[in-house]
Amino acid sequence: MTKNISLLGSTGSIGTQSLDVCRMHGYTVKCLTASSNVSLMEEQVREFHPALVCMMNEDAAKELKTKIADTATRVVCGMDGLIECAVYDGADTVLNSVVGMVGLQPTLEAIKARKTIALANKETLVAGGHLVTNLARDMGVDILPVDSEHSAIFQSLQGCPEKKAVKKIILTASGGPFFGKTEQELENVTAADALKHPNWDMGAKITIDSATMMNKGLEFIEAKWLFDMPNEDIEIVIHRESVLHSAIVYQDNSMIAQLGVPDMRIPIQYALTYPDRKPSPVQYLSLADYGKLTFYEPDYDTFKCINVCKNAIALGGVHPAAANGANEESVRLFLDGKIKFGDIAYLNNEAMKSAPDITDFTLQDVLDADRAARQYVMETVKC
Repeated sequence: MTKNISLLGSTGSIGTQSLDVCRMHGYTVKCLTASSNVSLMEEQVREFHPALVCMMNEDAAKELKTKIADTATRVVCGMDGLIECAVYDGADTVLNSVVGMVGLQPTLEAIKARKTIALANKETLVAGGHLVTNLARDMGVDILPVDSEHSAIFQSLQGCPEKKAVKKIILTASGGPFFGKTEQELENVTAADALKHPNWDMGAKITIDSATMMNKGLEFIEAKWLFDMPNEDIEIVIHRESVLHSAIVYQDNSMIAQLGVPDMRIPIQYALTYPDRKPSPVQYLSLADYGKLTFYEPDYDTFKCINVCKNAIALGGVHPAAANGANEESVRLFLDGKIKFGDIAYLNNEAMKSAPDITDFTLQDVLDADRAARQYVMETVKC
């Protein structure tokens, strides 16, 4: 059956690679969304002819509407428009690749509309937690991971006879551009330094998260919810080459891993073709060309953001939402040159600790915790 895709975040790195997969396999793109990149969105509209497009920025929506007035595509804007794309009747799969907390509400609404979720938005599970997983279970909706690490775990689990056979999850991390550096050496690094990722081509926010290793902390939380594993059974390992994308360990201590060249089109395609395997635009992995693969323990003393996330999920409730909200603000301030690299972990931790203890939280509790954490960062920095 031809899949009909609603792609949230189509002009970003994951979004454009998702369209590569749709193009190759002839999937119909029903909806596209973006923040403000009008020129690229116009190109995508003219190639894929979606029924509905959302621009989060109102001025961008007005500009796009004028530019594509000769097409049949309808243009909407803002959160209401994003949700309209997420629940669009003509789409059966929603690929959520937006960055940030903005991705949570459309995911929840898409689940309510019984769409299959291909999830690249970390914040959905980091902040939403059981709100998302319980709703998906109740609605009978699959959440298929698109992050390379979680996809690797998901793929490795396909041969698992039963959940109790799994002993541990191994979550790999590239280590980012500052692997091997000390806290003192990182004191005066700039945003330009942090944006030089050794393996992956990603957007600015995610690349900074890789440099601080906050992304691995967020993925730790995400893995806990996706695979229903105890915190102590999720292990982070630095793997510089980004070839072994993650693994699982069985009770007999055998390990199953998924390997491939560092190209996001592998996990994107598997989420869209699951449970089938199809030809891919990704190049063949030659182990001989790589020669060797290396693995290291994370440096938790230097990259404190991992600890922030581990502590947040241990505390539970809305603490992960607070950690994530603080991080979005602190990364923005770092990119703007208003704080130092090391300030990111400090601000994230303090904002996370200040979150209220709420076990049975609601969506409003999550949104309130997110807002309060952002405000804490802004007030602390005095912006």
